This record gives sequence, structure tokens and C-alpha cells, in this order.
Amino acid sequence: MPEETGAQLGLRTLEDISALILQSHDLQETLANIVNLVAKRMATDVCSIYLLEADGETLRLHATRGLSRLSVGITMKISEGLTGLAVETRGVVATDNAPLHPRYKYFRQTKEEKVLSFLGVPFFERNNPIGVIVVQNREARTFTPTEVSALSTIAWQISSIVSNAKLLDSVRKKEEERAFYAAEVERLKQSGVLKDAAPVKQTSTKQAMLSGIGIAAGFAAGKVTILNRGTSAEPVVERARPRAEEHKRLKIALEKARIQTIYLEKRVGEMLSEADAAIFHSHLMILEDRGFIGKIGSLIDEGLGAQRAVTEVVGQYVTAFSQMADPYLRERSADMEDIGRRLVDALNGHQRSPDKMPGNRIIIARELLPSDLATMDPGKVLGIATEKGNLNAHAAIMARALGIPAVFGVEGLLKQVGVRSFVIVDGTSGCVYLNPDESVKLEYQRLQGEFDQKQRALEGIRELPAETPDGCRVKLLANIGLLSDVQVAHLHGAEGVGLYRTEFPFMTRRNFPDRQVQATVYQKVLEGFPGMPVTIRTLDIGGDKGLSYFPHPKEDNPFLGWRSIRVSLERQDIFREQLAGILLASPYGSCNLMFPLISGVDEVRTIKGILEEVKEELRRDGKPFDQEVKVGIMVELPAAVLVADLLAKEVDYFSIGTNDLIQYTLACDRNNQKIRKWYDPYHPAVLKAIKRVADAAAHAGIPATLCGEMAAEPINAILLMGMGVRSFSLSAPCLPQVKEAIRRIPLSRAQRIADRVLAMETAQAIRVYLEGVQQELGAEGC
Repeated sequence: MPEETGAQLGLRTLEDISALILQSHDLQETLANIVNLVAKRMATDVCSIYLLEADGETLRLHATRGLSRLSVGITMKISEGLTGLAVETRGVVATDNAPLHPRYKYFRQTKEEKVLSFLGVPFFERNNPIGVIVVQNREARTFTPTEVSALSTIAWQISSIVSNAKLLDSVRKKEEERAFYAAEVERLKQSGVLKDAAPVKQTSTKQAMLSGIGIAAGFAAGKVTILNRGTSAEPVVERARPRAEEHKRLKIALEKARIQTIYLEKRVGEMLSEADAAIFHSHLMILEDRGFIGKIGSLIDEGLGAQRAVTEVVGQYVTAFSQMADPYLRERSADMEDIGRRLVDALNGHQRSPDKMPGNRIIIARELLPSDLATMDPGKVLGIATEKGNLNAHAAIMARALGIPAVFGVEGLLKQVGVRSFVIVDGTSGCVYLNPDESVKLEYQRLQGEFDQKQRALEGIRELPAETPDGCRVKLLANIGLLSDVQVAHLHGAEGVGLYRTEFPFMTRRNFPDRQVQATVYQKVLEGFPGMPVTIRTLDIGGDKGLSYFPHPKEDNPFLGWRSIRVSLERQDIFREQLAGILLASPYGSCNLMFPLISGVDEVRTIKGILEEVKEELRRDGKPFDQEVKVGIMVELPAAVLVADLLAKEVDYFSIGTNDLIQYTLACDRNNQKIRKWYDPYHPAVLKAIKRVADAAAHAGIPATLCGEMAAEPINAILLMGMGVRSFSLSAPCLPQVKEAIRRIPLSRAQRIADRVLAMETAQAIRVYLEGVQQELGAEGC
């Protein structure tokens, strides 16, 4: 095999192996397809895969291309043969004349007497050998270092396949076993042998593995408590009452709901902190908002009952929030559902109190709302799994703060879980196991031990800087949107705020808040981070983020239309009020101003001109503000990337908004599931765009922060650090893992990784390479 093609062999083969996994139906078929592929790619006469048996001493041939088919299933001790030597030495074994090697042993079933050259590479699971991949040739052949490296990369991929397949096989076998016995029982009943046999109940004992979104890391196992409090899809039917009576009912219900909300705020404040309890303060603001109350009252005046009116108005808010592309804002729909449920409960005379649930249970629900968690005793909750919700849900924020392992967004969960189910919740990987067998339980007991050890290590580095072993300092900031996020950010060691979204306070009101109201909110955020930078992004409405009191034109392509800074520049009355509010709050902390969706220099100069006019107005009024507030922009449009060198001369810093940058660069709506696969952070165009912006910032001597969930994966943070990014802003719970990775890898190594990635041509090659690097770094301990 030519040397120049050998360098690409491992990556090209891994791409094809990934495709094979999707086409294969089980582990055996996957391994058989792999040996055929590798033999062809490496131009060898033989390729075989041996797996280590449970005793740790026996190797069994599971798949081969080139040896006799009858040899599949043969076993050997690890003390026998060259394959066993690879396991014993935990390293590569290679020879161009195998029969002359002192460890050579001939196995008659294989009919390999005509084979001379041998290359064997072991593969591991958590540093324990689990198998060997072997390639052989009839003629003498010296395998090159490049070929050995390629086969080692392939071996790593096989280890992942085998580990996952073993876990899934154990689940599948139990399901088949249960299905067989259920069929036998049914057959015996039909034949009259089991006339009085009780029906086989599958609901609570069926074994399965379901996938969702890992919300709060950690593992939990136990019996379940099922909450079934979702909003009913049935239309609300009420008996007709006089309008005056309905208005009175609404008034009383609002008062009850406010009292309960104050109680929930107090309870969460005692359980966690005042910052976490601010979730319910925002609920209280909505319950007191005249616009919200006025809409309900108007529907009552039109002849609707109070409950129907509440349901209609809350439904409008829920719909508005749920259609937003920004996941943080989209999840605010759950807050509106929570508020609506409390109001309806109050109208119907239902009084909610702390749940009297059995101790040590896994909570299963369609959706968990903030008030659900607030009324539970967290000491009785082992873990949480729900059908709806994501990382940005308030219940998710609370679960992380409480340290309860949680998985949200598990489709079909309630249909498969029964009251007698035993469940494992893996909040780290986002998996939920129903009625797992003993092998899965034992595996998760081991993982729990590893996780506890890891958490202790992460806790120990919370106050330490994110600094590489060779002295490169990286700043780790948090993305926030509510006062409740402040405590979560501190809990995970944030060094400030890289993005404070200002949209939510606007969305809960009946009209635009004036500068003083805004200043009060911004002041609380700034005071929450004394001595740390807080970057406040100006209003980003339009696209999917509408305000009920702000008329917005209907557009065929709203994301390419009147949104974000374009709205601010056209509606300068709103823009100036917000700039004034931010400036008035600026003396209370280290305040930075950031403007979204910038496309060119002319916009920046216009913005700076307006900002100076607002500053002059405040000076005339004798209002104090920080004269040195830094001004930055979000680089999230390809246009801004192409003129990044020009923009860098106009601002104090860049913030690279990867969520929109990926979307606009690849012309791919990240929320459209039909084209979701095209939304790829590893696309070479995206990575080269980020590199270009980082280089432009470095050349101009200004900082560039990467603001987006792309950096939440430690391997991505290492890659981006190698590309020149020295500051990250992401969801606070992701900060400790990213910090640990940064503290364990030298900048020089990160730069080599980045150089290799930037030279690659496809996203798939980049993804596979980074997976290999991640495995390698994990095994080395970086």
C-alpha cells in the first residue's frame, strides 16, 4: 500500500465503518462487515477479529475474512499464539515471518499454514483489553508505521462498537426471552393446558433502552413515581356565569396563584438560594402584569368563562414561546404552562401542597414544571426522566442545582413505563434503561463510582484557573438569561458572563419597559458578578422571537428578514431606551455592551454614533454611568466573517455566535428536523470561518470569545483553543468539564490537533479524528 494513501487509511475506513454500523443488525454482522472492509482497504489476504471472553483468559474468533469459515468460534488462551501475545503485552505485535516467531502456534481449523506476515493490534475498554484485530498476508510483508497507526485507529473504533453492542445485546436478549415465554404461555392457553393462567403483563416489566437529552449528570436507579399532570387536550367546558362573577373569580384566583407563587419562591429559596427562587419571582411578575390580566379580562367580556379565558391566553403565550428557535426562550413556554396550571387550579378550588411521595424514587413525567420540583422533597428524588423539555427548561436548571440526575425529551416514555418498573437514569449520556438485567445494573454501579470520583475532582478545580500545563490562560464565562442563572453560574465556577440575553424581561411585559425598569434588572445581574465582566447583548427580537405588544410584519423568511439589530436601528426609540438602561446600570459592575447580527462596518459606526448621543443625553441629565463601557459585536453572519479584519478596527471585542454562524453558513435551519443533519459544527467551512475571525481579532489585538454550545464538548474546546480562541461562553453546567480538559492538555498539543483538523476536507473525517483524539487523551489522562 503506497505511503501517501496509508496516511488517510484510518480515517477513510472509519467513515465507512460508521456507515456499516447503520446497515448491520447485530454485533456479529457488524464485525463480519468490518473484517471484509479492512482486508480490502489494507490489501491483506486475511483480517480477523478476536474478542476476549468473560474469564479474561480466553480469546474467541468472532469474524474473519481469509481464514476458513469453520474457524469462527475457535478459542485460544492469551498465553497462546501471536494474537494472545498482543493481549498479554497490551501492544502491537508485528512480524514478516510468523512461523519463525517463538510465540507462533498453528491452529488446524484456521488453515493458515500458507500465511507468513502478521500484524495484531489489541483494543481496550477503559484501559482493559477486550479483543484483537489481526491482518495477515501469504507473502512476507513489513507493515509500515502508517499502517500500524491506521489499524490502531480502526481498533479504537471497534472497541466502542463492541462495548455498546454488549450492553444492547443484554437488553435485546432479555426482551427476546420474555417474548418467547409470553408466546409459550399464550400457546399453552390456546391449547387448554393453562386454562386459568393469568395474562402476562408487559407494561411494567418490559426491558428497553430509551434515549433523551442528558440534563443533569450522574446516575440513579430505583422504582418509579409517575406524575401525570400534563395540560389536557380536551376543550374547557364551563357553565355560563354572569361576567361580573367571572371577573370576580379571576380576581380571587389571581390572588391565590400569587400567594402560592410567593410560597414556592420562599420554599426554593430555602432549598437552594434566592437566585434559584427568582424563577418564581418572574412568574409573580407575569401574574401581576396588567397586559396578561387584561387579555384574560377581555375574553371574559366577550363571553368566555374565566377558566376558558385563562386557558386561551396562556395557550397564546405557550405557542409564541414554543415556536422560537432560541432553545432558551423556547423553553419559557413551560413557565407559562406552569402559571396557567396554578391559575386553573385556583379557579377550580384545588390547593397544591408538597407531594407525599414514597422515598427514593425516580420521577417519570410527560413534563416537569418548576412548581413540581418546588413541591417535592428533593431528598426523596433519586432521578428524573421526562418526555418533554431540554437543557434550558427551568426544571432542568433546578435539577442541576439540586444535583438530581435527569434525562428530558425521552419519546414514548410514559407508554413504556409502568408503576412496577425499575429504571436506571443516566443523566450523563441521556439514556434511560427500563427493567435492566443484572449485568447492566452492575455496569452502572461501576459507572456511578467513576462519576462520584470525577465529581470530586471537578469540585476541587472550581476555584482554579482554566490554564494549560504550558501556561496558556483561557477565560470561561456563562450564558445567562434570568436572575436564577446567576447562582448556577457561580456554582460551576464561571468567571463572568459572556452573554446576557435581554429578551425574556421584555417578553413577560405588556409594553416596552422604560430605561429605569431595565436598569434595575441589569443592575441585579451586574451585582451578581462583582469584579467580573458581564456582557449584555441588546434586544434580539424578530425571526422567531416576537413580542405580543410589538406588531411585526409577516415575512416569508423571518430569519433573513427584519430582526435583531435591524429592528433596533429602525426603532431607535426602543434602542435608545435600552442603551440608556444598560448605561445607567453600568456603575454597578464591569459592564460590556454587545450588538447582535452585525453584517458590516457601516452598522457598527451608526450604532456607536447613537450610543454617543445617549451618553451625551445622560451627561446633560447628570446621570452617572461608566464612561469606559466596552463595545463588541456578535460575529454570526458570513458577511461579518469576510470583513472581520475591518470590523476588528471598530470594536473592543468579538463574540463568535456559533449557533447562528453555522445556520447561516450552511443555509440550514437548526430547528428543522428534515435538514438537521446538514447543521454541522464540524463542516470545514464553519471551522475555517471561526479560524478567520480568531486570527482577525488576534491581529487587531482584541479578544474573541466563542459564544455557543459548540464549546460545551471538551474536545471541541481543545480544538477551538488550538485555533486561537482564548475565551468561551456556554451553559454553566458544562464549565467544569471544559476547564478540566484545558488544564490537562498543553496548548502546543491543541494547536497540532487544530492544524490537522483544518487540513481535513470533510466533516465526517474531522468527527472521526476528534473521536479518536478524545479516546486517546482519555486513556492517557491527557
